[in-house]
Amino acid sequence: MSQPENSTNEIAARWPLILATCIGIMSSSFVLPYYTIGVLVVPVTEEFGWSRAEFQAAILFSSGLGALTSPFVGWLIDRYGSRRIALPSMLGLGLGFFFAASMQGQLWMLFLAYGAMAFLGAGTIPVNWTRAIATSFFKRRGLALGLSLTGTGICASVAPHYTVWLVETFSWRGAYMGLGLVPILLAWPILYFLFRPIEISDTDSSEADTDQQTGKTLGEAFHDYRFWVLLLSILFAYMGFSGISPNLFPSLTDDGFSREQAASILSVFGVSIITGRIIVGYLIDRFWAPGIAMVCLLMPVIGTIIFYGDQTFIQAVFASFFIGFAAGAELDLMAFMAARYFGLRHYAKIYSILYAALAVCSGTAPMLFASVYDRTASYDLGFSVATVLFLISSLMILSLGRYPRAYANAH
Repeated sequence: MSQPENSTNEIAARWPLILATCIGIMSSSFVLPYYTIGVLVVPVTEEFGWSRAEFQAAILFSSGLGALTSPFVGWLIDRYGSRRIALPSMLGLGLGFFFAASMQGQLWMLFLAYGAMAFLGAGTIPVNWTRAIATSFFKRRGLALGLSLTGTGICASVAPHYTVWLVETFSWRGAYMGLGLVPILLAWPILYFLFRPIEISDTDSSEADTDQQTGKTLGEAFHDYRFWVLLLSILFAYMGFSGISPNLFPSLTDDGFSREQAASILSVFGVSIITGRIIVGYLIDRFWAPGIAMVCLLMPVIGTIIFYGDQTFIQAVFASFFIGFAAGAELDLMAFMAARYFGLRHYAKIYSILYAALAVCSGTAPMLFASVYDRTASYDLGFSVATVLFLISSLMILSLGRYPRAYANAH
């Protein structure tokens, strides 16, 4: 398969891959459990008498498994290709949700259920989707990543409303069953027919071949200071995003908003993720990505300051938008900069380590935020810490410097 003649044709010719990747991300193990747990925390904890921190610890267990397995998943993807790993993993994720519906009050069953979502759905983590885009797009990789990763925003916008409806109609057990049907009945058929990325062994394009065969090994990346700068900046930023996102729904209802109002605010959060992905994806094809990243990471500072203390509905909407925009941009930026600074030759392995850091944050931060609530009956301290984390991350990212000339095609 040869590369399209220009960047416009590249997007137009491969839109089915972008659509399939978007649906895959929307239904994946790192998105669907994450954006629905906030709606489930109250009905489940009230029935079984668990604390919110105990319930949110399920995300830690899930993300911990994701972090442990991601390097191995990266190796499998490099060896067997994105499609062969994604298809069975989608079915496994659905089974994990079905298992959660059978919980009977033992806390270990909660952890096992979310662990099953992570383990059985391991092939749906970001390294798979971003690798598929990175090896299939060359001139408009940033925009293609942004369009594909809007799946996160779509999930953040739609999934809370869907989960609220499921809980109110079928109880929380029915909600888990309904969520399990998403990867099986929605995502899997679309992936089967449309998810056909260009693999390194399939391409006959000279530019694509050069792009895909150059880059640092994992060991060489470890000895490059930019790898650690990128990893730490991600770690700090995602600690803030991950602490806020799953706790935002209960935080809003605690502040007096109705469940529907809280779901609407989360929908704005989802829309802003979509907006951030597309705008930032467009910009990083044209401008220096770390500079774009710095501006994006300053936006949630405004949001966390608004969420500190009481706020009106309109204020909460604006705060949610600012945080969501930056959260949406972060995955685009991480994938894009990993390709630009380290090349594509061992992209899956390098990205899987970066994702492991993200997964650890996604798991620990929700529990820490919930623990703050359990001790203080408020999320204000969590919002204050997140403000500091965003500021540190925004300053660190600037030290990445210029793109290496060796990977000039990786744009």
